[in-house]
Amino acid sequence: MQEFSYTIKDPKGIHARPAGIIVKKLREFSSAAVVIKGDDIVDLSKIMPFIGMDIAKGDKIIVRTEGPDEKECAEALKAAFRENL
Repeated sequence: MQEFSYTIKDPKGIHARPAGIIVKKLREFSSAAVVIKGDDIVDLSKIMPFIGMDIAKGDKIIVRTEGPDEKECAEALKAAFRENL
């Protein structure tokens, strides 16, 4: 299992365009990933629940990957968050 935290910088928070980019990036890997905000845990492969988390600018989230390529997956997702959110 790999894990990283990220603080959202986009003024709009999580919205459709960057969420779609991140979900698409996850599909490049065999590993599974979840996003954690407080007590909420959502499968990152499902865009609508991810958007529905109501993650706003300044919110801190945790992304957890697990699977055969979890380290590479976590690094790619971290880069995608930095570039898009």
